[in-house]
Amino acid sequence: MSRILIVEDEAHLAQGLRFNLEAEGHSVQISDRGEEALARLLTKNENYDALVLDVMLPGKDGFSVARELREAKNYIPLLMLTARGRAEDVLKGFESGADDYLPKPFNLAILLARIESLLRRKEWSQNSAAPVAKRATPESRSEENYRFGDKLVDFRNLRLQMGEKVVQLTLMEMELFRYLIRNAGRPVSRKAILEDVWDLHEDTDTRAIDNFIVRLRRYIEREPGKPVHLLTIRGVGYQFEPNPKQ
Repeated sequence: MSRILIVEDEAHLAQGLRFNLEAEGHSVQISDRGEEALARLLTKNENYDALVLDVMLPGKDGFSVARELREAKNYIPLLMLTARGRAEDVLKGFESGADDYLPKPFNLAILLARIESLLRRKEWSQNSAAPVAKRATPESRSEENYRFGDKLVDFRNLRLQMGEKVVQLTLMEMELFRYLIRNAGRPVSRKAILEDVWDLHEDTDTRAIDNFIVRLRRYIEREPGKPVHLLTIRGVGYQFEPNPKQ
């Protein structure tokens, strides 16, 4: 049985979600304020397997709650509910640390499927230790990991390992990094990233992608201000170079 926390101030919606999730065999708790959710997760250290978080809340909004959780290194699988499906709102949610989003009004079956997907990812993470990569070529990959230089990308567990240092990525950070790795050695546009990684096809300020790139550079570059792996291609977008020229 999975434990799910719903943070939603519309009582009828929260109760409806609880009824349907409990019918699926889950244990569900409800909170109507962001501050209470943070207290449960960070102060009381209550254990949940997934978080359904509304953006529009009294007091701290969902973006702030998500951001504080990630800053506290709490990586609970997080589905964000947005009042609008605008690309700007979706990207803001991802930047705050959300793993998935769903605009209101939503189809209940889709919501349940999204939550089940997050729960499966958490189960995979708990039941599989990070794979130990074999020392082989400077750049190697498998279905679950990718090595370049002294860095190991563990796709399954959303981890980036550099020697003894391990960085936990959000799902969206990893999906972006995976996309860049798949296109290693060739430039990809911001528009392509929006469409292929986040399935966003509306006109929006594609520079919102830059915040994700900045974070990835902090993780993988020795000098983030002088990147050698994650390059800016002026007028186009970005390019990943696993083996930069010395």
